Amino acid sequence: MAATLALLFLLASDPAREIEEENLRALAKVRRVFVDRLNGGETAVQLRDMLISALVNAKIFALTENQERADAVLRGSAEDLIFTDTFQTSSGVSARASIGTGSTSTRSTTATTTRTPGVQVSVGEDESQRIAERKHEATASVRLVTKDGDIIWSTTQESLGGKFKGAGADVADRIARQLKADYEKGRRLSSGP
Repeated sequence: MAATLALLFLLASDPAREIEEENLRALAKVRRVFVDRLNGGETAVQLRDMLISALVNAKIFALTENQERADAVLRGSAEDLIFTDTFQTSSGVSARASIGTGSTSTRSTTATTTRTPGVQVSVGEDESQRIAERKHEATASVRLVTKDGDIIWSTTQESLGGKFKGAGADVADRIARQLKADYEKGRRLSSGP
């Protein structure tokens, strides 16, 4: 019993845990969010739109285009890169054999005889392969900031895309799922003892 109480005391006095719980409780109080422009390349604008769509579908908060009406602002950076992944390999096998003998005899008055038997074998095989595959990679790092400037939530998500979803849409969905899971954690903490 004493060991259990000591463990509960240690868990209760953990500063990192206290900060996390405080942030989760603050997250549970958020009702309206403004999604700010994301830093990054040209694709950050598209990723912002995908993120707004994913958050609307997650039904966590009311989203607003008016920053003054928002309880919190979602800020960050995002990038959707297109690159070519190249794989190149080559291998070869080669063998050679050569056998030769020669003899020459010469007579000064009548004839000349020359014998030169020889065998030569050569085998070779060379194979090379080059595969170039076009890929997408999307990354986003976002944070939720209160009106007071406190960061109450953040995440970084990456994706190479899924079977039926592009990399950008997958990153937006991952962010929305993570935010929803943490929001529900915060609601349980707020409604608990």
